Amino acid sequence: MAAGITSMDAQVESLPELVGEILPRYAASARTRIGTVMAAAVRQVYVLGCGDSHMAAVGSELAFWTLAGLPCRAATALHFARYIAPHLQDDGGALVIGVSVSGQVARTVEALRMARRVGARTLAVTGDASSRLALSAQCVFPAVVPAMATPAPSPGVRSYMASLAALYLLAVRLGEARGFLTPQSAASARDELRSLPRLQAEAIRTGTDRASAWLAATEEIHEFVFLGAGPAYGVALFGAAKMLEGSGDSACGQDLEEWAHLQYFAKDVATPTVVIDCGGAGYSRACEVAQAARAIGRRVVAVVPADERCIAGIADATFPVPGALREEFAPLLYSVPLMCLASERARLLRETPYRGFGGGRSKAEGGGASRVQSSALLPEVDG
Repeated sequence: MAAGITSMDAQVESLPELVGEILPRYAASARTRIGTVMAAAVRQVYVLGCGDSHMAAVGSELAFWTLAGLPCRAATALHFARYIAPHLQDDGGALVIGVSVSGQVARTVEALRMARRVGARTLAVTGDASSRLALSAQCVFPAVVPAMATPAPSPGVRSYMASLAALYLLAVRLGEARGFLTPQSAASARDELRSLPRLQAEAIRTGTDRASAWLAATEEIHEFVFLGAGPAYGVALFGAAKMLEGSGDSACGQDLEEWAHLQYFAKDVATPTVVIDCGGAGYSRACEVAQAARAIGRRVVAVVPADERCIAGIADATFPVPGALREEFAPLLYSVPLMCLASERARLLRETPYRGFGGGRSKAEGGGASRVQSSALLPEVDG
């Protein structure tokens, strides 16, 4: 790794300690907020957010299906508030979970208020219990992320990890409280999560070294494409986001299958194409897509289990991921190499995260002209 530690490096290296710290606290919070009566009434889950919070929602969708035993849809807050909620006629059977660590993102506030307006149960996952999001929900899950002193703003990695942990523990608790999971199965899932800090530490060591070596030897990158399916699609979106925020490179997170219909025809032959797969339900297609990418000249980067051979065998670079987490929890581990990749790329280009909030941007209102926090709400819920 190049000399000097950046703010993003510091955040990434802090993850094992952070996860070890928050898991017991979040598990206790899930127990106190999801009781058996409430859980029995839930028939459908929606998980909403913007940016990293939406990516965490996508990464958690499968867990609500398989661990809570409930149909689940991950949606952007805008899509839910303006295209789903107005058409819901709910009697309390829908649980709508809004995720925003700051609790101030306008679209997510709007989405929860619209959900309440049509009778759905609402739960805010936020680090600020006095925020607009918290005050808009019937129940608040305190996803507090301990502050970390860094010399400059960093693309968020700690907040994403905290949001994922909170959503997974809520899914486990819902399944337990509904009787879908036995107490033993719920305990086993929580134990699996507790194994994460050791695995993350190993992934950080390997990921940092491999990112540094591969990027230093790779020239003329104009764009990065990240591919995944199921929970790994959320990881792909997150990987693209960290590259955009960190180095400013053009980056796209894409569904594994959709790449074969779209980016397959892009004319930039050598675009690095990062295939993320934990050996889950999408694995056979991931192998085919990786082979197709290689056949048309793409530089294939594999983020795969340490013993995987099909994708790794044809890749220009491989980030082996240790351990054997169930696919539902994979984003907690498979996102780590992508953080290392983004951090090393920003270091190599000597780029300031978020372009230093210059060029018409600012830190005010969550980004300045983008009005992430100050955007007008729908009139029916503005007040």
